[in-house]
Amino acid sequence: MNDKPVTRERNPVPRANAAPLKRPDSGRAASALGQPKPAVRPARARAISLDANARAVALNVLQDMSRQDAYASLALDKRLTESKLDERDKEFAARVVYGVTETRLRLDWTIDMLLRDPENIDSLTRDLLRIGAYQILFMDRVPDHAATYETVSVAKTLPASLPFAGLINATLHRLIEQRDSIKLPADPVENLSIRASWPIWIIQRLIEAYGADTARAIALYHSDPRVTTIRMNGTRITKEAFEKRLTDSGRAWTPALLPGAYRVRGIGAVGADPLYRGGYYSVMGESSMLAVEAIGVRRGMRILDACAAPGGKTMLIAERMQGTGRVIAWDIHEHRVELLRAQAGRLSLDNIRPVVRDATKPYPDGFQTMDAVLIDAPCSGLGVALDKPDAKYRLTPERLAELINTQRALLSACAPLVKPGGTLVYSTCTLLPEENGEQVREFLEAHPEFSLDNAPVAGFAPGSYGTQLLAHRDHVEGFFFTRMIRVK
Repeated sequence: MNDKPVTRERNPVPRANAAPLKRPDSGRAASALGQPKPAVRPARARAISLDANARAVALNVLQDMSRQDAYASLALDKRLTESKLDERDKEFAARVVYGVTETRLRLDWTIDMLLRDPENIDSLTRDLLRIGAYQILFMDRVPDHAATYETVSVAKTLPASLPFAGLINATLHRLIEQRDSIKLPADPVENLSIRASWPIWIIQRLIEAYGADTARAIALYHSDPRVTTIRMNGTRITKEAFEKRLTDSGRAWTPALLPGAYRVRGIGAVGADPLYRGGYYSVMGESSMLAVEAIGVRRGMRILDACAAPGGKTMLIAERMQGTGRVIAWDIHEHRVELLRAQAGRLSLDNIRPVVRDATKPYPDGFQTMDAVLIDAPCSGLGVALDKPDAKYRLTPERLAELINTQRALLSACAPLVKPGGTLVYSTCTLLPEENGEQVREFLEAHPEFSLDNAPVAGFAPGSYGTQLLAHRDHVEGFFFTRMIRVK
């Protein structure tokens, strides 16, 4: 077990209905989803001192996820803001949180193999063991003895975990001694589920959709965690001036896939960056930019972004129109619409009209008024699991069915808003055919007034019902988009 994946340094969880895996040595069930076992006792500590070290802050975040079903990114931002850590320790805490979350199934399998009675470990102790095991298995720069000592030190500061400090110490020492001899499941599907830390039912879906080899490549892929993709605001600054400012700021950068986009190292906290605060750039994934490319934005258009928040695609559409036309940006939640207004203000974009509206409901007043409609639909998010690793644990078959119904409702309600000759773009940040190509096929069968436009976008050739991007193959986020034209 010495293969160490690259893990995210930047930006639990309902259990999916998958059969548990078996420990080969004893037949005792181990969770296929990295969830606390049914018999796990709740953590007895309600809070952890905020002036503790980076590992304690990471533990706070993991416990927020366990106890409150918090999202990793939101819990981490909150705890880091409240902490007294310096920037280096904040980066360490973030890496531990995302690393533990990304590799949780493998960590739990390993921990369970080392414990005599894993079902009787409470969630606080399990999170401490995960933190220690992650450092030992996947963080080359942390010496084993330091990982063990510091994790046990955190345990000793907490009344609830103090009685388990000896168990944590012994288990981590046992891991150091036995890590190369711990075996993963023999069954290939179970093996991949544990090795890649993807729930087994999702692995099975990926194999059905792509075949075993591609599913394995998807699940095991890791990208460079230190690179952030940004795009300049062409309404505020020229390409040459922006690149000079990037260079002068001391950041290493290379051009990204699309013009005006850059892959930047060492960008840090963008909220404190004068270039960002001044509206000169936005953080945005390249796949999301490609979905906007599929629209074919032209000056003076009237475009609806039906599921707009937090606003990356909306802002890019508005920038491409250079202050002309209108971008109507809908979201169902008022606080998310406020995010759209704030982004538009930061970027000085006056051609955006944010509106609180449920895009799954028909809107007769907008019938055939839009040159283009973008539906960036709510989805399972499996294509961006590297950045949001808790998404793969949150998804259940029941939740997937709900998402598919929502996507279907969005297409049905928004399609009538497209003018004859206008464009309908449907996109998701996921990999499952039932959310992507199959959704488009069903829509076209029910709506003969639309025709598929299968022209390549930025050199990416579409499949039968749209373009499926895969991170390991295309070196961008996993994403799907398709372009349809109203022909009558």
